Amino acid sequence: MNPIFLIIIFLVASIVGYLIIKNVPSLLHTPLMSGMNALAGICLLGAIVAVGYSYQAGGAGLIAGQVFGGLGVLLATINVVAGFGVTHRMLKMFNPKKKTKKL
Repeated sequence: MNPIFLIIIFLVASIVGYLIIKNVPSLLHTPLMSGMNALAGICLLGAIVAVGYSYQAGGAGLIAGQVFGGLGVLLATINVVAGFGVTHRMLKMFNPKKKTKKL
């Protein structure tokens, strides 16, 4: 596939994603963030595949693929871990507090 075509798809998807997220009410940001964690996990898998493909193909020209793929793996991992941490912390806010009995 032509790399220019892939860049155009990326740019259009980025703009559409930004416009959609910008119009979401603040009350819905947390459930939306949970869904985004799943998408970030898919990005993580894609980055791992990109690094693996670049490593398997070999050659000096594919070093950039390994570098960008490795950077993608790092950033997507940070995004997934932090997103699930924030979601877990927010869900703890909705758990009822355990009452302790005073003797």
